[in-house]
Amino acid sequence: MANEQEITVKALQTSIQMEIDGKEFYKTASKASTNKLGKNLLKRLAYEEDIHRKVFENIYNTSRADKGWPAETYKPDAGQRLRTVFAEAIEDMAKNVKTIPAELDAIQTAMGMENKTFDFYTRRSKESSFAAEKQFYDAVAVQEKEHPRVLLDYFEFLKNPAAWFVEKEHPSIDGG
Repeated sequence: MANEQEITVKALQTSIQMEIDGKEFYKTASKASTNKLGKNLLKRLAYEEDIHRKVFENIYNTSRADKGWPAETYKPDAGQRLRTVFAEAIEDMAKNVKTIPAELDAIQTAMGMENKTFDFYTRRSKESSFAAEKQFYDAVAVQEKEHPRVLLDYFEFLKNPAAWFVEKEHPSIDGG
């Protein structure tokens, strides 16, 4: 039976691989995106996955060497930078954006990946016997939870940009 240290190291290895896979997926999807918003949003997600990977690798290396959880100072922004990228890009977008089905499929795949990652980090937080590990996974889960929300917003925008603008901007009937 594996001891807690082995379980922790294995979870870190899984986390690192999930972040690597996520970054590669987002880089590929960004290149295939047909609009500026998609390219920028997916590039930003790739960047965030890379930040997470680096933090996990640092923890992994320290944990393996010291046989304990390091004092990690990861401070997530709860998706604020990602929301800002989306909001800024949406201002420049037309309401009649052309969408290709492959892009919608990619966004749905990404939402599924992000939900699995969130579930893994949440589960690992609950299973952890180290307080610092629990706090870290909770913090990363908060960040990861925002990713599918932004992706869903983008998905809804791609499906029907005009309806998305109406829903988000809430125009009044009297023109005011």
